[in-house]
Amino acid sequence: MADNKYVLEMIGISKEFPGVKALDNVQLKVKPGTVHALMGENGAGKSTLMKCLFGVYIEDAGEIYIEGKKVKFSNPKQAMDNGVAMVHQELNQVLQRNVMDNIWLGRYPGKAGVVSDKEMYEETKKVLEELEIDVDPKIKMAKLSVSQRQMVEIAKAVSYNAKILVLDEPTSSLTEEEVKHLFRIINKLRARGCGIIYISHKMEEILQISDEVTVMRDGKWVDTKPAKELTTDKIIKLMVGRDLTNRFPAKTNKPGEVILEVKNLTATYQPSIKDVSFKLRKGEILGVAGLVGSKRTELLETIFGIAHHSEGEILLHGKKVENTNSRKAIRNGFALLTEERRATGIFGKLDIKSNSILANIDGYSKFGVLDDKKMTKDTQWVIDSMKVKTPSQKTLISTLSGGNQQKVIIGRWLLTEPEILLLDEPTRGIDVGAKYEIYQLIIDLANKGKGIIVVSSEMPELLGICDRIMVMSNGRLAGEGLTNDLTQEDIMTMAAKYI
Repeated sequence: MADNKYVLEMIGISKEFPGVKALDNVQLKVKPGTVHALMGENGAGKSTLMKCLFGVYIEDAGEIYIEGKKVKFSNPKQAMDNGVAMVHQELNQVLQRNVMDNIWLGRYPGKAGVVSDKEMYEETKKVLEELEIDVDPKIKMAKLSVSQRQMVEIAKAVSYNAKILVLDEPTSSLTEEEVKHLFRIINKLRARGCGIIYISHKMEEILQISDEVTVMRDGKWVDTKPAKELTTDKIIKLMVGRDLTNRFPAKTNKPGEVILEVKNLTATYQPSIKDVSFKLRKGEILGVAGLVGSKRTELLETIFGIAHHSEGEILLHGKKVENTNSRKAIRNGFALLTEERRATGIFGKLDIKSNSILANIDGYSKFGVLDDKKMTKDTQWVIDSMKVKTPSQKTLISTLSGGNQQKVIIGRWLLTEPEILLLDEPTRGIDVGAKYEIYQLIIDLANKGKGIIVVSSEMPELLGICDRIMVMSNGRLAGEGLTNDLTQEDIMTMAAKYI
């Protein structure tokens, strides 16, 4: 029986897929005008539960009530029409259309089938100004940064006058100032009586913004508690079912001789990186810090040959290499794990096997015939060595949790036997348990003599796993130092050097 003091009640929700019970009698109750954090390791069932709420999946058992009224949505449009909005972690936008088109897609304002551009512009401007989002309604989405696109998606959700707003990892690509801005928006919505479901793996944020916290584990509800009664350690214990005393594994790698040298690298396309020089040692984990817009990603893409450099050179074992495209980079022993897993990492419509072997496809071809036995064997190696949770090799990668998708992509690159691993935000949107596994994996790879460069927006992560950190600021190298000699304040000072 529904309780009117809740804006949302999900009671006894169960959902099964072939070979896996994703949700088992789960409950979630959200009060109006509150922020309710939903937490759990990757694979705990958080996204599946939200997809049942949003009409992407239809639950096998259980009931959903909005403001005391029983609902059952069979598609997202029904959910949105009934006041449920969701901002997904992996943004799904039409990049070649402008901001206002993306906000009003499928419900354009106008009369008798004629769209009113003027009305759409005014309505968009009104929503953006109300949320203090400084974006031109007529600018093409492709020209915006990931953080700006995320803000537009939040504006779209707000434009539905949502009673329930789901935010899935909303700060994964935001700077500290942008996070403060997001929290101001959340507080405005909370004051309006909106119930906000906040999914994040960032413990400090959860404790700062939330009123209540629900924890899930292995597809089951574990507990719901007021946020003020919780600490980071208590949340971790509820999530993983045990105490996790160390966030980072012991650093056992020992950097050796120089393996990679980047000299005076400059890429002038869309004013990018300028005169960047550094060295990377065999078995070293080199962190790259900097604010959003500091061109950290562009640095990795230029080294990998996705972006072309106009000046400078890249030396591997003292010999110049020409990474003029990604195929040549792979042949030269480089691998790049991209920042946006969904857009440029996974092939969502393909299974785990296809995603595992794609980067190494030349290695399975003999006289134009693919060796299926070897591909199956290598895919199993990826699943076993990366500890991927999946029913089978034939499971679509898009159905896996974010952490498991990331493990498959790392495994894919390891099959190419690279010497240099370029990892862009390798733990973005991944829970504390899976993060630890990926940290351990990075350290193990360094122990095997790989040279590893890690871009991360999380300074504790860089300080926890890297041997050395260099800091980018507006496309330039602003400074570097041994991890043991640096503090977060030192890194922030360098990050602001050329702004």
